[in-house]
Amino acid sequence: MAERLLLVDDEPGVREAVQAYLEDSGFTVYVASDAVEGWEMLKQNLPDLVITDVMMPRVDGYQFLQQMRDDPTFQTMPVVFLTAKGMTSDRIEGYKAGCDAYLPKPFDPDELVIIVSNLLKRRAAIVSNTSDSETPDIAEMARQIAEIKALLTSQRSNIIPTPTPIRIDLTPREQSVLNLVAEGLMNKEIARRLETSVRNVEKYVSRLFSKTGTNSRTELVRYALEHGLTTDMDNEQS
Repeated sequence: MAERLLLVDDEPGVREAVQAYLEDSGFTVYVASDAVEGWEMLKQNLPDLVITDVMMPRVDGYQFLQQMRDDPTFQTMPVVFLTAKGMTSDRIEGYKAGCDAYLPKPFDPDELVIIVSNLLKRRAAIVSNTSDSETPDIAEMARQIAEIKALLTSQRSNIIPTPTPIRIDLTPREQSVLNLVAEGLMNKEIARRLETSVRNVEKYVSRLFSKTGTNSRTELVRYALEHGLTTDMDNEQS
């Protein structure tokens, strides 16, 4: 599965050229003309990495990056700055803001591809190391989730799901992840079931926490079942 990038740049020529080169290099690329549009696309498409211009109208790259770092879903997402400001002081400012790489315009497209590839490999290695060391506490949490579902299922005839306080719109993939979390599956198991990466599953779980206002898998499952957010996986597979 091609890794997904979000490219944010207000210059159409640069945006189209960079998108074409990155797609030729095997990436899936979403584009936005400014940071406001980029923020909406970021929430909709969950890219693996963001490439953004710094000098943009309405919201500049620094503000866009700060907005990302303030959201738990995107705090660790790699960000590459593209900018015409190439002074050393500008690069220092970019790194202080939290970007992972800073590439002054004009730049060599091959260099951008290498930077993107290296950042994605490094992040994948970190996620893999974290995922491979699941602790007994996580396993215990999975058992608790299974117990919660069993309890609520046994009482289903006496429980009428209450409407959610705020309308929660879940994408099809978020719904699938939620259903599997409610079965008590861990991220690695969910990734195998959905044929995706553990990193993507972690992103979807984080988004589910954010949308439901919960802080743990146990809280998420209880909330989902009590508010009728889960669907019957057996019916889905039949």
